[in-house]
Amino acid sequence: MSAPTGGFLGSPEFERIQYAAHDFLIDRITELGSSFADWPRDRLIRVVRQEVGLFVASRQIAINEREVTAIADALIKELVGYGPIEDLLNDAAVEDILINGPHSIVVSRRGVLTNEPVRFRDNEHLVGFLRRLLAPLGRRLDESSPMVDARLPGGGRLNAIIPPLAVDGAAVSIRKFHSGFYTGDRMVEVGALSPELLDFLAYAVRQRCNLLVIGATSSGKTSMLNVLSNYIPSGERVITIEDTAELDLQHPHVVKLESRPGGYEGAGQITIRDLVRNSLRMRPDRIVVGEVRGAEVLEMLQAMSTGHDGSMGTLHASSALDALYRLEMLAGFAGFAGSDLSLRRQVASAVDLIVQVGRLADGSRRMLSVTELTGMNQDMVAMQELFRFSSSPTPRWIRTDARISNSKLAPWERIHA
Repeated sequence: MSAPTGGFLGSPEFERIQYAAHDFLIDRITELGSSFADWPRDRLIRVVRQEVGLFVASRQIAINEREVTAIADALIKELVGYGPIEDLLNDAAVEDILINGPHSIVVSRRGVLTNEPVRFRDNEHLVGFLRRLLAPLGRRLDESSPMVDARLPGGGRLNAIIPPLAVDGAAVSIRKFHSGFYTGDRMVEVGALSPELLDFLAYAVRQRCNLLVIGATSSGKTSMLNVLSNYIPSGERVITIEDTAELDLQHPHVVKLESRPGGYEGAGQITIRDLVRNSLRMRPDRIVVGEVRGAEVLEMLQAMSTGHDGSMGTLHASSALDALYRLEMLAGFAGFAGSDLSLRRQVASAVDLIVQVGRLADGSRRMLSVTELTGMNQDMVAMQELFRFSSSPTPRWIRTDARISNSKLAPWERIHA
């Protein structure tokens, strides 16, 4: 059966019929004394389509069979699925779903934002949907807790904020994660990096270099961290620490830790810093921090420089130099008691490489730069760029003239001389 035309789907007429049919179905549920959610999906589909057909016939609504099916499918998603956004969640090409109030849904495909024809009825409908989605996860969304960050059962991260904090209606951001996508070969295939650069980074991981992956929001930091983790030897124990579990490490020995938001007045909160501290007592070979953005920076730097070589993390920064400034700022906020010079020395001894990723104007994601930290130059951290991305005249990665100084990496340069 062919799909209904795009003009009907999402139109005011479609919504009017759907809402009336929804009320009709709710009444039928009450009459039957049952819950559609408890039925097998094939039976649910059959019954809902039958009931919608009866509803349309009894009201003498002038729509065809394809449009009746579209109404029924929308109601099935509304009753037991993800409502108007279920098809978007199931669309492998969709990376992000951005809901800006009930009537505006925007998605990102390959980094490009487009508007979608689907919508929620009103803000009450949207907030009710969010509460139904969050209830099994043990998260609240109400006036006492108007912001929430949660991991979806099928994989993905949801952030929601509701009025009065969100002026134009509830604002929702859903970041989808694609399990099994993150391989080095796949990244080379899509042009995110070159074979030589992949070989260098794989060597750096195997040599237990400490790495920071930096970039802006949605630039591919987590994807790159997943790729790099593939080269951790299988005999090592890896502990990942995140606010919301996003990493999909293809490794046989991974312990995944996730922070916990506090309840009323912060009671029961477990922070990333708490988890990093605890991970040091769990006999880790490597520690992977999904995103460094707070006081945990101190524990992470100490772990990197005191025997947990090969650890990794991501950081929001626009350049390697900006990453150093941000590390200093976060350490200062965390109450670092030493001087600026002692902090810089610790950063220089802890971090071996800074890997920058970015999203270009066409939406494609690329590795932009690889920078080596070479020690201290007077009172500043010394750095040198080893690889950089050039988009002209054709996209390519350039190996700079800088000579690698890190003893762990020097053999790679001799081999590829």
